[in-house]
Amino acid sequence: MTGITGLSKKNNFVLAVRDADMVAAALRKALAEASPEERPGLERAVALVESTAAATEAQLRARWVRSRLAAVGFAGEIASVAAVKALRQAEPTLSLLAAVQLQKEAAAHPE
Repeated sequence: MTGITGLSKKNNFVLAVRDADMVAAALRKALAEASPEERPGLERAVALVESTAAATEAQLRARWVRSRLAAVGFAGEIASVAAVKALRQAEPTLSLLAAVQLQKEAAAHPE
């Protein structure tokens, strides 16, 4: 996920868009039609999609925060003030309140 819809200086809500169920269905269909050589890889892909589909919205937002921090080269403590600054550097439209809320959520959901 490269972006989260709804974040701006005026809005602090986050809408996580999931399509893992559609991906899983497509993989299951491909698995049903797969040759014996293709089956192991598709079975692994189905398992991975199903495991990530089980993530909560809070976990998805935490994962997004970590990816945005990594994108700006931040490697420090996620619960630090520097993390909020780096998150706002990565996403300039984030309000301070939204950045702090997302940072707290990421700190509460370690990988």
